[in-house]
Amino acid sequence: MSKAKIAQKQPCIVNLEAGTYYWCSCGHSQKQPFCDGSHAGTDFEPLQFTVEEATTAVLCACKHTQEPPFCDGSHCKL
Repeated sequence: MSKAKIAQKQPCIVNLEAGTYYWCSCGHSQKQPFCDGSHAGTDFEPLQFTVEEATTAVLCACKHTQEPPFCDGSHCKL
């Protein structure tokens, strides 16, 4: 399997409304941390996740988290 591109070495802090989102797992999206379809032709697929109510989330942008789509601090070890 291919390795994900490190989009950035810090998380994305985003305000989310209730709904369904697609987190970029490949690192190539120009709309980080969300998928824009840049994974086409790769081994990667976006990760669908749902937010039940409005919240502020800390989403991974280094693509090395063990808790996708959320940041677990893995970027500090890169």
